[in-house]
Amino acid sequence: MGYFIFALTLILPVLAMIFIKKLDLWINYRKSIERKHVVITGGSSGIGKSLALLAARKGADVTIIARDLTRLEDTEKELENMKLHETQTFKAISMDVTNNDKVNEIFNEIDNKNPIYMLINCAGCSIAGTIEDTPFEEAKNVMNVNYFGSFYPIQAVVPKMKRRKKGIIVLCGSQSSLFGFFGYSVYASSKFALRGLAEVLDMEVKPHDITVTFALPPDTYTPGFVNELKSKPEATKIISGTGGIYEPDVVAERILKDALNNKFFSYVGTSSFMLANLCSGMSPTTIYETIYQCFLLGYLKIIGSIYLKIFQNTVKSLNVK
Repeated sequence: MGYFIFALTLILPVLAMIFIKKLDLWINYRKSIERKHVVITGGSSGIGKSLALLAARKGADVTIIARDLTRLEDTEKELENMKLHETQTFKAISMDVTNNDKVNEIFNEIDNKNPIYMLINCAGCSIAGTIEDTPFEEAKNVMNVNYFGSFYPIQAVVPKMKRRKKGIIVLCGSQSSLFGFFGYSVYASSKFALRGLAEVLDMEVKPHDITVTFALPPDTYTPGFVNELKSKPEATKIISGTGGIYEPDVVAERILKDALNNKFFSYVGTSSFMLANLCSGMSPTTIYETIYQCFLLGYLKIIGSIYLKIFQNTVKSLNVK
């Protein structure tokens, strides 16, 4: 009998995780972006581009913002082929999201022409390396793009959404928003900062019927990821590789679904599920998330501690300086 009870304590949490993941897939979209305006920074490539194309297929007006004009124009042409309604409008704007004055000017123009219902912040960049090997200017640039590149657009759009008493804001973080590991000294720091911003923002805008979603994508096969591999230390590749690699369309589908279902954390895959729930802390949760976390957190802590020890041994075995 004792062995049976012990086996149940091991099996039930696993069955619960499987059921919860399936339940997430069964839940339909609660909100709709059809005939509404979606603005996406970093919308010319990677996850941002996939979100733009997905939004277009769902009948939204889409504005994409990025720096690379050629990529923007190419994506804008693709959007035209995704129309659900003849009246849908698509616009591509070349802009540096770290320029606060320009962000305010452009977002005022965008919103005046077509009120923004959903803002998705996907603009970002990444470098890998230890603290002592990271030049200050590169570190400063990563923080500017990853943090202030989301802060400025959000600051520009929040007053408008508050007046309308509706809106959705999405911030694109990373698994590194929850777990800082070797080789991501600057990148993880910038993504941790985004989590703080997302949590504060959620509390500020909730009384105005505006929802916030914080996306935690694992490694995703994007141009940024390919570029990141060039400087990634071997230990970083091994550790980040444990979460698998996903196509941007898969990640985009999940982000949009979670945002339209009022979920704070958006994640893909088993490792992301475990990490998001293990590190949930005081982050906003749905009722069913709160219930299952009460039962799973102890088990997830044990699993997380094992993984952490493995990662530490990986770094040590590679004789990292």
